[in-house]
Amino acid sequence: MKLETNNEINLEFYSRRHTYFDLQRLVRAKAQSFSQPVTAYLCGAFINARAGVGIVFDHVRCESNELFQDGHLIRTSDVISAHREGQFWVLTTANSRYVIATFQRGNGRSSLREFLRLCSGQHHLSPYTLQ
Repeated sequence: MKLETNNEINLEFYSRRHTYFDLQRLVRAKAQSFSQPVTAYLCGAFINARAGVGIVFDHVRCESNELFQDGHLIRTSDVISAHREGQFWVLTTANSRYVIATFQRGNGRSSLREFLRLCSGQHHLSPYTLQ
């Protein structure tokens, strides 16, 4: 939904109804054990400019910051690595680990493949001031 005023301010409100598939994958992801602690789970995820983007669920810091509450759109800091654990992909950043429960339709998996192709062992992270 876009809201425009006479001063031409554009506000975009993000909302999405989650499919049964999204919810089913979230339940499976939460039931799976991972090699290291998980920071949060992402639905509708994709990678853009080295950052993971998606709808967050069960973020470990959800109580301290309203932005991390379930159903909010988040952008992670730069992804250092992406690897598969069991049925799910895990994105690792400098301080967090995000499990991808579902990918964004049409763009999600291809953005991951492109990230893996471009990064193949090379990590040129964004300057800290841009993150």
